[in-house]
Amino acid sequence: MELAFDTRGDVTVVRVKEAKLTYPVLSAFFSEVQQRVEGGARKVVIDLQGVGYLDSASIGCLMDIHRLLQEKGGALRLSGLQPRVETMISMTGVHKIVPLHRDEDEALTAFASQEAGQ
Repeated sequence: MELAFDTRGDVTVVRVKEAKLTYPVLSAFFSEVQQRVEGGARKVVIDLQGVGYLDSASIGCLMDIHRLLQEKGGALRLSGLQPRVETMISMTGVHKIVPLHRDEDEALTAFASQEAGQ
C-alpha cells in the first residue's frame, strides 16, 4: 500500500498512490490513516486522484474513517475522484455524508471556509 502524507496547515492530506483501492490493501490503508487520527489529525483529505477503481469494501473503509474522525470531532473530505470512482461513491450515497471535491485545493479551501463560518 503506497500512501503519501502531507500536512497543509491543520489539514492532513492522504494521497493514495494505488491504481486500485481494494480489499487486499484496506487493512494497511485504514491502519495508516488511523495512526494519523490517533496522533491528532482532525481534518483529513483523502486524495483519490490516482485511483481508477475501488470496491465496496473500500467504500466501507472510507466510511469507517469518516466515523473515526467524527468520534474525535473531526471531518473527512474526498478529492480528485476519477469518473468511475465518483460513480461508485455516488451510487452508494457516500457523497451525501462525505463531501467530494474536484481537487485537493478545493477540499482545503472548503475546510478553511467551514472554519471561517463557525
